[in-house]
Amino acid sequence: MTTEGFADDGTILKDLAQFDLAQEMKDCEQKRPWPTGHFAKTLFKKSDFRMVLIVMDKGAVLKEHHADGTISVQILKGSIDFRVHGESHGLQANSVLTLGASIKHELEAREDSAMLLTIAWPSGEKLRAMQHRGYGT
Repeated sequence: MTTEGFADDGTILKDLAQFDLAQEMKDCEQKRPWPTGHFAKTLFKKSDFRMVLIVMDKGAVLKEHHADGTISVQILKGSIDFRVHGESHGLQANSVLTLGASIKHELEAREDSAMLLTIAWPSGEKLRAMQHRGYGT
């Protein structure tokens, strides 16, 4: 069953969307307590693009995982440790980190934090051709 404005797979049918990130963060924080210490909300989804708001409690960890596309992580509030290839990158509000596709990484919130994750999603053909399929989440 298709919800108005969305395809069955959750893809947004509109080509234009606008978000008030402060209000989106407030809405997410009202869903506390989060059993896993974090909460993620997909704001925009197309076949080639994702935009996800992630809010985390201090000390919460997003265990090692990967994204199938190139990502950017923009810190909106707080600070996090972004670990990749054995190195920790401290990110604070108003900083951005980018990472190539399929690279394993882990995040830990140093304080209550919020970030905007964007993913340039590969085409179905590229996705099926990726050799790593099956590791991470």
